[in-house]
Amino acid sequence: MVTRKASCCCGQLSIEVDGEPGGVGVCHCLACQQRTGSVFAALAGFAAPFRVSGKATEYVRTGDQGAQFRFRFCPVCGSTVFHTEEGDEGRVSVAVGAFADPSFPAPTVSVYDSRRHSWVALPAGAKTFVKDPD
Repeated sequence: MVTRKASCCCGQLSIEVDGEPGGVGVCHCLACQQRTGSVFAALAGFAAPFRVSGKATEYVRTGDQGAQFRFRFCPVCGSTVFHTEEGDEGRVSVAVGAFADPSFPAPTVSVYDSRRHSWVALPAGAKTFVKDPD
């Protein structure tokens, strides 16, 4: 089984996950755009267990359907590394860029596609949702 490690820019905060991602997607919601400072967030979901090293600053945000998401950032360099959904301890979503791996699998899902910038092109065959399908 493959083990992957994602970390912040300075290396102080990291997470190790096992196996292949259960899904890779991009989110174009305005909250993700503001949180990342980019025009979308790219996330990969993994099943527990996962191992975290270092200290994180946490921010809890309530999604449009009422779910609460706990985002973890490095307090030193500010990089987003991962987040979990409150009440669902069985999975973690890791920022794809934190793996620093250009060969990482491409996204297959795009949520909040209604807020996608017109110049952002998705991989062929990506399934799109106007909002969050949950």
